[in-house]
Amino acid sequence: MIEVKRGLPKHVEGISRVCIEGRQDAISDIKSQENIRRNNKIFYNHDRINGELEEAEGWDGYFVALDDGTVVGAIGGGMKDDDKSEVYVLYLDPQRRREGIGTQLLNHLTDIQRNKGSKEQWVSVLKGNDKGIPFYEAKGFRFMREKEAYGNVEGEKYISLRYRREI
Repeated sequence: MIEVKRGLPKHVEGISRVCIEGRQDAISDIKSQENIRRNNKIFYNHDRINGELEEAEGWDGYFVALDDGTVVGAIGGGMKDDDKSEVYVLYLDPQRRREGIGTQLLNHLTDIQRNKGSKEQWVSVLKGNDKGIPFYEAKGFRFMREKEAYGNVEGEKYISLRYRREI
């Protein structure tokens, strides 16, 4: 049975692993390996994750999906405004897709954000991400606009799709 709870220091390695492996699975055919490695090193290193486990201004912390104590998914997001929230990261162990784990994680974060006053939730999905886009659309997110992808460096022209839903 899957348990969703706040990530703890003992989960840092698992959070890093599912984010790196899940991201590779979702976008390796879209982004260059150089971009993927660079951004993994920035965002999914153990020190950064450990420092982001707890809630902070604009960040709700990391939450994990555990299967018998093993991290099989991770999510993080935060409040953008008094009534707007964001899902910043949601990744699963690629071998555990289509089991409802992503839905459990998203529901958990959504409840937290709704309790903080959020009326609408936003997410960015890389253009061409045929794993993430159908998931979010099935959860009621609607495409709003395109924007330059976060983490681009000079010469990179990756595009993110901005989605929102009322919660």
